[in-house]
Amino acid sequence: MSTATAVTEETDNPYALSHLDALESEAVHVFREVAGEFERPVILFSGGKDSIVMLHLAL
Repeated sequence: MSTATAVTEETDNPYALSHLDALESEAVHVFREVAGEFERPVILFSGGKDSIVMLHLAL
């Protein structure tokens, strides 16, 4: 089960992540796993909006 699907929609829980926060958390987790697994990981950058988001998450 991924982090994004484990998020509950309860509004009374102050620790519940919003949908975007959960997606960001999962993406950062993937980056950290890759960085830990490979000696010299790379990010391909095309300048498009998806590449800009990936670069922002990596920073």
